[in-house]
Formats: sequence, C-alpha cells, structure tokens
Amino acid sequence: MTSVSSSSHCCPTRFSISSFHRNPKMKSGSNSLMWFRKGLRIHDNPALEHAAKNSAYVYPIFVIDPHYMKPDPTAFSPLAGLNRIRFLLESLVDLDSSLKKLGSRLLVLHGEPGDLVIRCLKEWNVKRLCYEYDTDPYYQALDRKVRNYASESGIEIFSPVSHTLFHPAEIIQKNGGNPPLSYQSFLKLAGEPHWSSSSLCMTLSMIPPIGDTGNCEVSEVPTVKQLGYGDIQEESSLFKGGESEALRRLKESTNDKECVANFYKPMGDPSAFIKPERTLLSPYLKFGCLSSRYFYQCIKEVQNEVKNHTSPPSSLMRQLLWRDFFYTVGFGTPNFDCMRGNAICKQIPWNNDDELLAAWRDGRTGFPWIDAIMVQLHKWGWIHNMARHSVACFLTRGDLFVHWEKGRDVFERLLIDSDWAINNGNWLWVSCSSFSTQYHRVFSPTWFGKKYDPSGAYIRHFLPVLKDMPEEYIYEPWTAPLSIQTMANCIIGKDYPKPVICHDVASKDGKRKFAAAYELNKKNKWYGNR
Repeated sequence: MTSVSSSSHCCPTRFSISSFHRNPKMKSGSNSLMWFRKGLRIHDNPALEHAAKNSAYVYPIFVIDPHYMKPDPTAFSPLAGLNRIRFLLESLVDLDSSLKKLGSRLLVLHGEPGDLVIRCLKEWNVKRLCYEYDTDPYYQALDRKVRNYASESGIEIFSPVSHTLFHPAEIIQKNGGNPPLSYQSFLKLAGEPHWSSSSLCMTLSMIPPIGDTGNCEVSEVPTVKQLGYGDIQEESSLFKGGESEALRRLKESTNDKECVANFYKPMGDPSAFIKPERTLLSPYLKFGCLSSRYFYQCIKEVQNEVKNHTSPPSSLMRQLLWRDFFYTVGFGTPNFDCMRGNAICKQIPWNNDDELLAAWRDGRTGFPWIDAIMVQLHKWGWIHNMARHSVACFLTRGDLFVHWEKGRDVFERLLIDSDWAINNGNWLWVSCSSFSTQYHRVFSPTWFGKKYDPSGAYIRHFLPVLKDMPEEYIYEPWTAPLSIQTMANCIIGKDYPKPVICHDVASKDGKRKFAAAYELNKKNKWYGNR
C-alpha cells in the first residue's frame, strides 16, 4: 500500500526544493485531486487545505497497493504485518469519518498507485493535484511518474513538505550538496524551523463535494479480512489508528508538563509492558495521523512554560529532530538501505545463516530476554526503543553476526511505526555499519534485561513456557538443574530451545571480525565521513 515504505534501492541524486507547479491557465472552480499516502489527517495538512480552495469538486483518494498486501507471516521480505495493516485501516476509517463531517468522504482504490492516479486525473478532468511531499525512494519514483503526466497535461501540482520539520533538500543544500552525517552537524544546519512561530491550520470549515467518479472503481475502507488477513491470529495491539486517537494521546502526553520537560531518552524500562514508558506516538507520526510540526509546537510550548528542561540529544524534542536527521541522510544517500553501493556504510563480512536468522525472527534463540522481545514484536507490532537495540545488537554485531539488512526487513514488516529512513538509519547505527563505531559495546542478552526486571515478569508474560521457572534461572534457563526444569514443566532442548550460540565466544569473535573489517575499510576507503 502506498503508505507502507518500500525498500527500493533507488535514491535521488538531484534535489528540487520547489513543490508548487502552478498552471497559469487554471480557472477558479476547477476539479482537485487530494492524494493521501501518509498525512492521514485533517489538521496541519496544507495539501488538503490547498485542494479545498477555489475548487468545484475535490476527490480525496487513498490507493491500496497489492504489492504490500500479501499476508506472509514467515517471509524474510518486508511485507506489512497484520498490526500495521489494522492500524492503517483504522486510520483510514477515522479519516473518512472526518472528511464526511466536512461534506466529503474518502475514495479507496485498489491497484498500482501511479497508474490509478493518472487514470483518475484523466477521467475526473482534474486540474489541480495535491499530495504531501515524501522523501522515501518508493514515493520519489512514484511521484516522478505521476508528476510527469500532470506537467505534460497542464495540471497544477501542489506538494508541500509537512511530514517532516525541515525539507531535507534544503539541509543538504546548506551542507554543500551532501547530507550531514552527525546529529550535531545536522542541528547546526537546521536551526529553528521557519514555520515554528506560525499558526498551523488545525481544522477546515468544509471541503467541496465529490464529483462524478465515472468508471473508476472506488470503495469504502476495506476490512483486514477483505484484504486476506483473516486467518492470522495476533494479540490486540496497544494502538488504535487514526487522527482522533493521535490527538487524544498527544493531549494526554503533554498534559503532564513536568514529564514532557524532563523526558530523558536513555532512561526508561524496556521490560515495562503493562504501561510502557514512552509517549507511544511514533505510529501516529509514521502514518501522519499526527503532524510532527504540531507536535513540535506543543513541546516548545511546554518548554517555554517549564524553565528547567532537558535538551537535545536527550529530550523529547530530540525524538523529532533525530527523525528529521535520518530523513535527511536517507534522502541524500544513494542506496541508503543497502550495504553495497552505500558510501556511508562500512563493508562487513556478515554471516549468511538463514537458520540463525529464523531462530531470531521467531523467538527461538534460547535466550529468553531476546525471544520475549521478538514475541512482543510479532504480537503487538511495537517494542521499546532499548528492546529494539537489544535484539538488533544480538542479531548483528553482538552475537549472531547476521547482516543488518535481514533484521531491517523483519522490523520493516512487523513494526507498526517502521519508517523507511528511520528503520534503515537505526539498523546502520546499531550494527555499527555507520554513524556509530562502538562495536565493542555489546548488549548482554541476559544481564541487560535482568537489571530492569530481575523477577522476569516480562519474560513470563511473553514466553509462558517459562512462567514457572525460578527467578534465579529465568534469564539463563539452560543452567537450571534437570530437577528444576522438570518442576517448572520446561525441559530445555524440548519445551524451550537451547541457546543457539555461546554469548561469550560469539561476542569475542564478532569484535575480532569487526576490528579486521574496520581496518580493511580504512585501507580501501569504502565509506566516507562528511
């Protein structure tokens, strides 16, 4: 579907900051097409606001792309998991409800987005095409196809930047044509957003009606069963999709001004599952149910009221700024989602072991802390930031030495909030392939979780096979005597797997491989620092 990121390997090499192509012959009262992809909201949606002005008819559409809809829970490919599909559909239902209150509704189409949008432009006699600018390679390629047709046909194009705080092309231009590769250099270049003190449009009074849809097959928002996901059983998610829920959660989060002001990124308990210690707004930002610009202004308002507050890189504001940092680097780096051909990625001789990958992906490594996190990921479509780091480190530099691209694909498919630039950026970081060089710092698959949750409540919840294992063995059940395993109704190697590796041996071997690879990268100059 068009709002699930692709892992396309293309990347723009030329940057256009202009996003408004006006047709001087266009008359007031012409038809407009509002193409929703991300940006599934009414508030702070300048593309929708522009479409609603001086239009006789406005056609709000969302295209479900079958390329992303095949339900395949065991694949290594980045197909969308049920939790993300459910969240998206809930967001579309909420958007449709909001549009109906404004005199319109959402038109859902199924098929190849570029072809369908062009067909709609033709059949509906559209003179103005509006959509939110997107930096992902998939959207860049898709937009070029549609934009070429629109330009040749004299159709006005309005594609404002409103998914991010800054336009990545502008940051890259300030940096001499290259993306900044450190967070601090990004902050210096970015400065304060030019719109930060402006009033954002939070509502619309009305939207012109929908005209005749002709022969284009439009439908209501489908259900997960209609999309073929009916036989997949997953636990109910923490998240309900949609702008209404996003704004409710934002209000709830920012009501506690001291909490917002004192937010400190490295803190938090990754084992907290009854009430996770996060704002839980990331899926809403990913799909654009919540405007990142509005979120930014809300945080600034709190910081202005509370004198003492944390600062980037540890503050809540850091979350938004770091998001833009990865968007900028991803936009300006060809093959950002690959090791090969990626100028900022170190070349590492990763293992090609699908058995180890499958054990990690399916929560069968024999390390309860790692396996519980992966089970939570499958069931909820969300895990704590430090839990993500734990399992990513275990797969790559810490223990299994499996290629970060493989782990990236699993996260891309299963995480509700997976975002192309952020997902790839984090995997490059955690695998020490880029941004970070501290490969010698490894998360222990036993002690890291134990310091937060010594009793193992998190493990017992997500791995019920271990629920009766005594506290002293819950993180390392293979060390329990057979009599203890029998009493706990969990025989290691039968009811729960033995560890797939020895952590001490594997981590030392990984450090040795990294040291050799880093030295070779320096000699061959396979990666750069700008």
